[in-house]
Amino acid sequence: MAYQAPVEQIEFILNRIVSFPDLSATTRFAEATAETATAILTEAGKLATEVIAPVNRAGDLTPARLENGKLRSSPGYAEAFRALAEGGWIGLAANPEYGGMGLPQSLNMAVNEMVASGCLALQLNPLLTQGQIEALEHHGSDELKALYLPRLISGEWSGTMNLTEPQAGSDVGALTTRAERAGDGTYRITGQKIFITWGDSDVTENVCHLVLARLPDGGPGTRGISLFMVPKLIPDENGNPGVANDLRTVSLEHKLGIHGSPTCVMSFEGAKGWLVGEEHKGMAAMFTMMNAARLGVGVQGVAQAEAALQQATAYAAERMQMGPIIRHPDVRRMLATSRAEVFAARAICLGCAVALDMARATGQEEWAARAAFLTPIAKAHGTDVGIRIADTAVQVHGGMGFIEETGAAQYLRDVRITAIYEGTNGIQAMDLVGRKLSDGGAAAMALLDEILDGAKAAQPAEPDLANQVWQAAETLREATQELLGLDMADRFAGAVPYLSAFARVLGAHYHLRAATQGGNKPLARIYITRILPQFSADLAAARAGVSDLEALDDAALSGQMAG
Repeated sequence: MAYQAPVEQIEFILNRIVSFPDLSATTRFAEATAETATAILTEAGKLATEVIAPVNRAGDLTPARLENGKLRSSPGYAEAFRALAEGGWIGLAANPEYGGMGLPQSLNMAVNEMVASGCLALQLNPLLTQGQIEALEHHGSDELKALYLPRLISGEWSGTMNLTEPQAGSDVGALTTRAERAGDGTYRITGQKIFITWGDSDVTENVCHLVLARLPDGGPGTRGISLFMVPKLIPDENGNPGVANDLRTVSLEHKLGIHGSPTCVMSFEGAKGWLVGEEHKGMAAMFTMMNAARLGVGVQGVAQAEAALQQATAYAAERMQMGPIIRHPDVRRMLATSRAEVFAARAICLGCAVALDMARATGQEEWAARAAFLTPIAKAHGTDVGIRIADTAVQVHGGMGFIEETGAAQYLRDVRITAIYEGTNGIQAMDLVGRKLSDGGAAAMALLDEILDGAKAAQPAEPDLANQVWQAAETLREATQELLGLDMADRFAGAVPYLSAFARVLGAHYHLRAATQGGNKPLARIYITRILPQFSADLAAARAGVSDLEALDDAALSGQMAG
């Protein structure tokens, strides 16, 4: 079965579950009406279904490649990208002053989900460009904005993010790429970066690299790092791509999945660059791009889950083994719980996006705190769900899922990276229990209050489901209070299961709300009775602390028997 964009499901969550209609009451997003949203989502759904999805398999079978130092993209990618760019989809949430539409991120993320379901490897290109647009909007000089933003927004040029080096992954402060002042307001960048997504491209005229590097007087660690714009082709006096900069794509990585996305090793050899933001404060500017990308990656997880589940459901309806296997209880369990998980993960991501929009539209700290708290949950849970459901989809196919011709395995291979890039899910969880609880748990408690209030309101209509959600939220509140009393090592040891527990309870809250807002009550029951109870095991692990992990020595971890 070919992918079909789930426009109706996305609209229901936006309008009935995560308060998207409130945005149109703000001055900033007054044009984001229900009619506008419907028009945007309908057209984007057609694009994803009819133009983007058909190139997905070709990208897997014919990966991007380097020929004599030139990047050659997968078949059909250039045409699909041009349709994406010419439709204005890259600049959906960008500043209208530079050619963007100025619409909410929540709409942008909904569109990104459908495009990523169609072809994740291709969607990575505009996702990173959108992150670069946001970084420049917040931190770029007027000159950089005027030159780069219109071209990035139009899709004429694309953007990348250059952090990782062979010795500096999560520890960004260990980077060795250096910058030197040229004396004319520009800088010379020298060093090597790895894992650069779409580091080269033949679907755009120019590739614009945001590169982290250290000036000679930059201090140690992340506080001494600066951020630079380093284009592949240096713009001439008219802003057109001019002479080649002193950088090159050394090689492309051979990867488990997303074969159509060129993952580059980049070498900067005294390349000309322009400062973004202030000297030695590059991480603040880069974090703007990274935070936008983290929510986007959570959405990618949901996107791959949706596409894999659609294919598995269609296969189960057609595959005959004593009748269609979709009628077999265990197959039906896999499909039903997967569909319930997709709904919850999508609602969490879109709820985070609406919080970001409300923070920008109102300036209220409460919305900003909510968005910050939800971002690591959306990223980690969305991608965990994506991997889990893509794996389940292979299982539904049985032996045919292990055969590449069906395409089921591609979703599992492609989605696996999402739990790793833009900050591993373990780092997201540590951020949640560390920085995001540094407010004494205020943001967490505000969310839990909302869940408890929602359960009380739903009690007359759905007493059984409401009671289960209320009890889960109350238990999570107690566990959060306990966590606040632990030292950081104990928090970190239980961070991943704590994030999972919070996501499950939040997902149950959204399902309960859906059940009382004309949504699918049987699906809500499946989530609340079959998936929500797993939060108890998560919290048991979250409370376990670090002592038992430290008691197990390295020799035991390698499989040696105790002496």
